[in-house]
Amino acid sequence: MNGGVGGYRRPVTSSFLPTQPGCVVDEGSWCERVYRLTETDWLARYADPVIGDGLRILLVLLIAVLLRLAVTRAINRLTRGATEGRVPALLRPLRERAPESWRASRAPVLSERRDQRARTIGSVLRSCASFLIFGVAFTMVLGQLGLDLGPIIASAGIVGVAVGFGAQNLVRDFLSGIFMMVEDQYGVGDVVDLGEATGEVEAVGLRVTTLRDVNGTVWYVRNGEVLRVGNMSQGHAVAVVDIPVAHSADIPEASDLAARIATELTAGETPLAPDVLAPPEMLGVESVTTDAVMLRVTVKTRAGRQWAVQRALRAGIMDAFDDAGVPPPLPLGRPLPPT
Repeated sequence: MNGGVGGYRRPVTSSFLPTQPGCVVDEGSWCERVYRLTETDWLARYADPVIGDGLRILLVLLIAVLLRLAVTRAINRLTRGATEGRVPALLRPLRERAPESWRASRAPVLSERRDQRARTIGSVLRSCASFLIFGVAFTMVLGQLGLDLGPIIASAGIVGVAVGFGAQNLVRDFLSGIFMMVEDQYGVGDVVDLGEATGEVEAVGLRVTTLRDVNGTVWYVRNGEVLRVGNMSQGHAVAVVDIPVAHSADIPEASDLAARIATELTAGETPLAPDVLAPPEMLGVESVTTDAVMLRVTVKTRAGRQWAVQRALRAGIMDAFDDAGVPPPLPLGRPLPPT
């Protein structure tokens, strides 16, 4: 069929049927290859868009999946180590506000705090990376299919604004949770005052903070509703001890006795000594009511130990007052003794 008169050779394309698509004349195209193999018009006609574009789309998706796996693996590697007593690499550039004393006395709580913080920040990073990678891949796939991206992007923007406006409280909760995690405003084991509830933090999420108060009640506080945070477990604390005495008591003598007992209970090898950071300070008369005169002693303590110290000091000082005969305040409703 390829031969001719006088040695003339017809072109290769002359052997194709009259119904052949025009793209078969393109040497090396998918259309030409499919037509040679099948001699089917409709298969050859759609070979380039199906096979060529399909392979490009598959390549884009494959690169996106592999890139996401690599990024996720890197983030997971940065968040590991908290359960082993190490600071995760993800948290090293960030400030940690957990008390130094926790490294020895409350190491399990410190590890849980770091692990939860690292996992939460890592979850945010993984979600952002997945959204960015797959978003770019989806855009490239749509462009490969020949779709006009302008209306799609505009529609997506309008939908995003509508969803963001409708779910603004949810967005505010998540943004507040992210900033709380990054700034380490509080974490697991901290005793905090969130305004609506006060207690020990049991879990910190991107949307809700869980804490348990002294009565055992579990409170779930939305992060977006937290307007102020009073953290009683960072740096140091102050144990405030108020001791009531009667109006007839010798105030200077009672003050000296309270200061001496407080010093004895917190100095040397006493059980309270490891929790005390500075000598007690006698502030004197704090208030005067119709029933009693209130004396105040303060002690600088380790974070989170102020309540135990003030309970022990209050009991010790009250016992010393009883032994020394310092008159206690009058019971409510009892008339004052005649002068």
